[in-house]
Amino acid sequence: MIVNATNNGWEIIYHRAHALLAAQLAGQWRRKNAPARLYETLAAISHHDDLEKEWEEDNLSPAGAPLDFTLQPPGFSDKLASLVSNALYRGRWVALLISKHVSRLNEPIRGKSPEVDNFLDEQLENQKRWTQELDIAQEDVDAAYAFMQWCDRLSLILCQQELPADERFLEISKGPDGQRYDIMQRSDQTVFVEPWPFEDDKFTVNIETCDLSQVKFNSSAELTQALKEAPIKPLEWHFVKS
Repeated sequence: MIVNATNNGWEIIYHRAHALLAAQLAGQWRRKNAPARLYETLAAISHHDDLEKEWEEDNLSPAGAPLDFTLQPPGFSDKLASLVSNALYRGRWVALLISKHVSRLNEPIRGKSPEVDNFLDEQLENQKRWTQELDIAQEDVDAAYAFMQWCDRLSLILCQQELPADERFLEISKGPDGQRYDIMQRSDQTVFVEPWPFEDDKFTVNIETCDLSQVKFNSSAELTQALKEAPIKPLEWHFVKS
């Protein structure tokens, strides 16, 4: 989960909500420049964090605070295999993009164990086979995954409150066209992306957050109960071209 400090506690954003925000952003992309198989790509973006189940996991820091995902130690879980295999229920294209995402995140730990290496090798084999079976060019696959990464990164910038002050620009990442994109928040709180990649000149995206007023918890069960009972606070971002 994504954890932001507030004046009286914590703002919690579930990873699945962050993925849904990424899909909202993807849906705004200019149609004539959209990646291959756009709607299936949107499904992959929306479901790429389906592995996360915050109510069922240990999400406490040693100090008893909600644990932000960036503070969790890196590690490999056999649940990753089920994330990819379950994606096949939506089709090979969705599974292909999610497999590429899993590969990118876990390649840095290659060599840690035979289990990790076998899993990563299997993903590379899956990706090659599905690309051939779908009869799609590798550059189209790479562009679609770059699009997925771009939307994921932009969603994280918003969720993690990374927008700079004083109308300064922050790099998002390179898009599916290889172009660098930057984001800036104006003094009126509207958001601008340069160059503008979206279909409409203005639009709004949103997410729901849990507003926790308790700072410290004695157990994950206590945190889970607090999350289920917490007030829901909607957040919105208004994107405007000019």
